[in-house]
Amino acid sequence: MDIILNMFNTWASTIFTALLFILFYFVASKLLQRQSKGLTDKKLINSLILFAIAFIGAISVVLAIPMGSEQKGQVTSLIGIVLSAVLGLSATTFIGNAIAGIALKMRKDFKPGDFIKVNEIFGRVTEQGLFHTEVQTPNRDLTSMPNMMLATNPVNITRSTGTILSVEVSLGYDVNRLKIEESLIKAGLRCGLKEPFVLITSLGDFSIVYKLNGLLENVKSIVTAKSVLTGHVIDVLHEDGIEIVSPNFMNQRQVGDTVFIPKAHKLKDPNISNNTASSDSIIFDKADEAESIEKRKELLSEIETKVKAEKELLKNATDEEAKAKIKTKLDTTIALKEKLQNKIDEKVEKLADS
Repeated sequence: MDIILNMFNTWASTIFTALLFILFYFVASKLLQRQSKGLTDKKLINSLILFAIAFIGAISVVLAIPMGSEQKGQVTSLIGIVLSAVLGLSATTFIGNAIAGIALKMRKDFKPGDFIKVNEIFGRVTEQGLFHTEVQTPNRDLTSMPNMMLATNPVNITRSTGTILSVEVSLGYDVNRLKIEESLIKAGLRCGLKEPFVLITSLGDFSIVYKLNGLLENVKSIVTAKSVLTGHVIDVLHEDGIEIVSPNFMNQRQVGDTVFIPKAHKLKDPNISNNTASSDSIIFDKADEAESIEKRKELLSEIETKVKAEKELLKNATDEEAKAKIKTKLDTTIALKEKLQNKIDEKVEKLADS
């Protein structure tokens, strides 16, 4: 019995330390899990916090083991060497991405839903995290880029107020320039571009290159709008009797006065059409959802400010009737805030699983 009591007294501090850190770990895990809203970086940060708790707990348990000070020193030195090696190998990239992520968020150059282009990668931002930025490309795939890549390379950001959409066409010298420019501007207006204009970019040996430009205000349709604009250019040029064919082709064949403009065609089946209107919503579905969440977060911030203001009014009110009115208004605002927060949480969880 005395031996058991002596062993218990010897190992009591070690057991107590282990139990304390185990309890602390599970409590921290529950709290972090409750606060996590499904975003990748939040889960990663939570994992890092739990790892730090477990690591500190393991060191504390080791140091609490009844052994000589010399042995404790050797164990501590070994742990320090291993930790230094791990941090030395991973710190550069890890910390670099984190700092770049913080800098990008502070600058607020772009947000979820915006179009960006980095090197050859083009798409809409779906997630802007601490260590990486995720974009949805025109083929609907998701591409994750380290934040250091965005910090060290030029980032082309499409403005939400509109962008210049353009298409080039090469036409022969035998057609009057003013007639071509008139037709191209007509195509731009038909596509819905604002204030279209035409530039002549080059004079070739056999043809002139015209570039139609115009302001596209609805940037969400930028991918399909280019196709729609090109289609209208073809249609208008043919309607105005301007053939789109290389002069090389005409010089190589004895075609005489033949003009190569296809005949007008009507769809036999009205259900068959090139429906580009809904294409962008299919391509950038996750980006649309991310933008919707971002707008709700901005609204939530405004409501939180309103709640603080109403609480201040309630605190300073002296008349009981006025207090009752402010209290009713405050309860309504708080209920709206909770409803909006729950909606954001649901959408973020759904976005993380998509």
